[in-house]
Parts: sequence; structure tokens; C-alpha cells
Amino acid sequence: MSQQGKSCFCGRTRREFLWEAGGGFTSLALAALLERDGFLSGQARAADGVTPFENPLAPRQPHFAPKAKACIFLFMYGGPSHIDTFDYKPDLYPLDGKTIDVKTFGRGGHKSQGRVVGPKWKFKQYGQSGKWVSDLFPHVATCVDDIAFVHSFYAESPIHGSAMLMMNSGRILSGHPALGSWVNYGLGSVNENLPGFVVMLDKSGGPISGAKNWSNGYMPAAYQGVVMRSAGDPILDLAVPPGMTGPAQRKLLDRLRGKNQEHLLKRTDNSELAARIASYELAFKMQQHAPEAVDFAQETEATKKLYGFDNPKTEDFGRKCLLARRLVERGVRFIQVYSGGNHNDSNWDAHGDLVQNHNFHAGSTDQPIAGLLKDLKQRGLLDSTIVVWGGEFGRQPTAEYAMGTGRDHNSYGFTMWLAGGGIKGGVAVGATDEIGSAAVEDRLHVKNLHATILNQMGLDPNKLAYFYAGLDQKLVGVEGAEPIRKII
Repeated sequence: MSQQGKSCFCGRTRREFLWEAGGGFTSLALAALLERDGFLSGQARAADGVTPFENPLAPRQPHFAPKAKACIFLFMYGGPSHIDTFDYKPDLYPLDGKTIDVKTFGRGGHKSQGRVVGPKWKFKQYGQSGKWVSDLFPHVATCVDDIAFVHSFYAESPIHGSAMLMMNSGRILSGHPALGSWVNYGLGSVNENLPGFVVMLDKSGGPISGAKNWSNGYMPAAYQGVVMRSAGDPILDLAVPPGMTGPAQRKLLDRLRGKNQEHLLKRTDNSELAARIASYELAFKMQQHAPEAVDFAQETEATKKLYGFDNPKTEDFGRKCLLARRLVERGVRFIQVYSGGNHNDSNWDAHGDLVQNHNFHAGSTDQPIAGLLKDLKQRGLLDSTIVVWGGEFGRQPTAEYAMGTGRDHNSYGFTMWLAGGGIKGGVAVGATDEIGSAAVEDRLHVKNLHATILNQMGLDPNKLAYFYAGLDQKLVGVEGAEPIRKII
């Protein structure tokens, strides 16, 4: 270009100047259009010094009238064997020890043959529904007429880490919000003194991937799950520092709120700081109210016995189940209780001795789970509380090794059950094949479970979205998923 085409604006040509200036001007119109369409909604609240601060945990209206107000997810970490618990397969008994052709995929990779391990417990029919239940769960068996069994779930991964993330967040990769985070994002909290999403871990430790299983992902930190204990300090690192009295705490909180409010007025994207203020408030209130939630002195001896407090084997899980009921009574939206932690036989991952493994874990949880269902029902809470039971996958009908009774992982087909919160009782949906190796009838993905829970809590699973990375992110994915209508 000739010297006449040059300008004095930092060595740029007039053409470059007009292009840059024009691009910036038209972006104003684009921003206005995006704001009108809701693309930028919530990104600039309270930044003008006039708009009031909005608590991210403030109660919100559901999409439609909900059947349930809360959900208790009883997570059997490690993968309980569906064919030894609730999926009765009489054809497996005479095949015990025989080698058959069957496609499996687990920790040991893809196989086309295997030695059958027949079910190690007898099954009996219970209730008016006549549901077949293993001798592993004699107490839960008395509640079958309140339970909907789904025998045809499947998932992508037979590996613990990714399967856990799928069951908890709908994705096999980390970085996405957990189910409890989605529930609290969609509905907010009705209790400002306790977290809306509580997690209780097994005494042997947490599951693989740890906190990723109750992460808030790309949502504000206020939606993250909070680990709570049923004995001792209910929430770790929450104790009041020595010499820090109630008035002194309040003064410090006011200073923190005021300091962060100044930052809010200077920023256009305040979601992180808004969540921080809410977290300060919640921590202050939990110091006062969390200890009361775990004070079982108010419970009758009959109630404690119902949950198995009188048996060292069931006491630990019983305390967690009773605390779950107390948290529901106090307005907590989502509670997840883990059975099994750490590695190997510390959870339901029965690769070696199936009988020893499942006798231990079922024996520790059977009575407390039945106690929870019966206690919720007699208090009128089961109608408004969904109870979910299951692991990250099931187990294969064949042995993993040349010797022994251990079963490998099975994500092709497995059983979970739901009760309460508008779920039909005394029904069974779906089926695996005659040996329990894969779902063949009414096959349902884990996302259908998530869609069912959200639906019962008044949230449309295909409309509940959080804008992130240029997409309306959803728990059920952009492709969507439908609730399991046959159990609603």
C-alpha cells in the first residue's frame, strides 16, 4: 500500500482502523441480542450496585408440581451382584461350574467364554407382589411392595472410576456436576443452616475418584456436596477456633461479606464471589446447627433398634441411614450414603470370595435400609422422599479366575431399585437374559435413572440446563433422556 494509505494510528492503516472499530461497535449489538435471549443472564447481577444480591441456594420454583422433596441415594460402591441379590435366575443353579459361551467385558477385558458361578444364596418370594429376593436381604425383602425394581440398567464403562462418575454425574469423565448439585441448582435449598447436598462415606474410606463423585463441576461451589459424619464432629474443619465467640464470628463474617461485596460491585461476572459469600454464611450457620442434626439422643430406643444400633455389625450404616432421615426432616434435598470404600473387599467388589464379600456388606446394610424405609413410611415421609439403591454396575454370571467364586464387573446389565417419592411399589421393570449377562428387555441407561429422579422432584430433565463452554449443559446430556414411566 502507498504512503497515502497509511494513517497515524499506531502504524495501522485506515482500513485496519475501520475494521477494528467496526468490529467493536457491532459487538455491542450482538451482546444486546445475546442478553435478550438469556445467553448472558445471571452474569452481571449485583454488579451495578443496585440489583440485590441473589443467594445461589435461594429456593426456586420447580418446572411442575413435584412428587418428591428429597432423595436418599444408597450407593453400594464396588458393584453388587444382581444375580445374587434381586435378579432371580433359576437357570444358573444347574450350570454351576460349567463352561459356556457368553460375551463379557470387565476388568479382565473382553471374553467369549466363561465358567459359570451359580447363585450362592437361595431366593424366596415376598409380599403381595411375589417378588423373588435373595436370602442376603431378609429385611429389605419385607419392603418389596413399596419398591420398584429395575432389572435392565446398562452403562458404558465396566471400570470403577469412570462408572462411578457416570452414575454420579452422567459422564464418564470428571469435571461435571453431580446429581445432588443439579438438584440443588434447580430447586435451591429450603434450609439455610445445612448444606443442600450431603455425602456420608463408609468408615473404611471414600470411593475411587473421591470428591469428584460429589463435585459441583463447572457450577458455583455452593452446589458441591458436603461430607458429613454420623458420629463425632459432623463436618470436619468446621469447629470454632479457640477464643472465637459467637459475636466475634458474626463480626468476621460481616467483614468478609463487606469485602467481597466491594469486589462484586467492580466485576461483571460475580457468580464465583456470590457463591463464596453464600459459603461463608452457610459455614457460620452449620457450626450451630450441624451438631443438632446428629444428636440421636432425641430418638427413641425403638427407633435406634429399628436401624440396627444394637448390633455392632449394623450400627455404623444404621447411624448413617437415621441421619439421612433426620436431614430430610430438616429440608436437605439430596443425601448420598456409601456402603463400601477403600479397595478390594472393603467394598462390594467381589473378585475373589463372593460369599464372604457379599455376606459381609449385605449383613451390614440390610437391616438399616429396611429400617429407613419403614421409618420414613410410618412418619409420612416416604411419599415425598425417593430412596435409591444400587452400585456403579453389576457382576458377571461367570467366574473371573480359573478357581474361586469371584465375579468380574458387568455394565451390560444390572439391577437398581427405587422407592417412595411417587414411585410405584411392588413392580419390576426390564429383564436381563436367562443367565443375567446383559439387559435384553426394556433396556435403560443410567441417564434414565437420573431423568426419573429429576422428574419426581419437579424438574424437566431435558430443560434443566446450565450454560457453560458455549453449551446448555444438562445432566442427561444434550441428547436428553426420558424418565422411566413404567415405575412412576
